[in-house]
Amino acid sequence: MFASAFEMLAKGGPVMMVLLAVSGLAALIIIAKMLQFARLSLGDLRFVDPAMKALDGSEPKAAIALLAKRKHPVARVMESAIASSTDFRLAAADRDAEISRVGSAQIRGLESHLRGLEVIANLSPLLGLLGTVMGMIGAFAKLEDAGSKVDPALLAGGIWEALLTTAFGLVIAIPALAAYYVLEGRVENVRAAMKDAVTRILGSTVARR
Repeated sequence: MFASAFEMLAKGGPVMMVLLAVSGLAALIIIAKMLQFARLSLGDLRFVDPAMKALDGSEPKAAIALLAKRKHPVARVMESAIASSTDFRLAAADRDAEISRVGSAQIRGLESHLRGLEVIANLSPLLGLLGTVMGMIGAFAKLEDAGSKVDPALLAGGIWEALLTTAFGLVIAIPALAAYYVLEGRVENVRAAMKDAVTRILGSTVARR
């Protein structure tokens, strides 16, 4: 099985080797992002309500201490929002700018390498098509060299070998694109949770001013 798979990769030519490297890179990105999201526990937002209860009870320090125990990006933004909104020396514009800065930094960390995964998903079919075109050119060049002694098997063999790169490109692109949308969806959920938490914090602190 391994021998036949290696033979098929070899028949795909240099473009197949590029696709193989690209597939490895895509797999590394997906695994790294899944581990990052798991480490941050992106789906766990149970700390938001306890922190808001502490803040509503006029205990901003207790709320910040609770949030400091969490690695979640929303917790970092909530910390910034509470600290900024309870510092009455800051103007509203400065407060909003600081919250936006922290939030943007957290989102950038979550989105890191996702653009690379999107590029791989979009380029893989094109690379596969390039390999197919190159293979077809080679197949017809062999036919030309054969002259009047054309062997249909030669043409058929050249065509299926050329189509290998297109198939492999699609095999890479489909899961890569699916993973990109799933991971990007997780980031969008975090972004929405950040906005909701900041709105609640500002509404609570502004009401007490």
